[in-house]
Amino acid sequence: MFSAQEGATSSQLSYKVGIKVFSYANEKLDKGWTKEHIEDLSESSQFYVRKTAHFTEYFLLAVSVAFPLYVYGVRGLWLVFTAGIFCAGFACLDEYHQSFVSGRSPSKRDVLIDCCGVLPGIILTRIVGWTGRMTIFKPLSNSEEPDKNRKKGKRRKPLHN
Repeated sequence: MFSAQEGATSSQLSYKVGIKVFSYANEKLDKGWTKEHIEDLSESSQFYVRKTAHFTEYFLLAVSVAFPLYVYGVRGLWLVFTAGIFCAGFACLDEYHQSFVSGRSPSKRDVLIDCCGVLPGIILTRIVGWTGRMTIFKPLSNSEEPDKNRKKGKRRKPLHN
């Protein structure tokens, strides 16, 4: 949706986000900034707002792609490779799509920033998945023991005498 916005619309959205962020900071940190100063800050920080949005969007995309892969058993370097290639490819296609939107152009820098958001998203997914498997879901892995023993030729103890 954001990639399909025309250049002027996208810039206006970034400006509004800056206004909200600096107004909130002014209120919470009791800076005493005037409305004009907040508008100037928003105008001068649009580049950073836009690039932070790129990073954050692709961080969330990476978590959304990597988590289901992790749950279904894709782990380790295969997870990093599979989710990373998917998200990087999506970033490239997104920038290519922007070449058709009025007032927008593709940027290799944006693809790089997108990929910088992807890697932490995949790493966070691996950490959360591993922690969950070692703590919360550990009892569920113990329930698989009887099935493993049966395959080895061991007999299960009867439940009743």
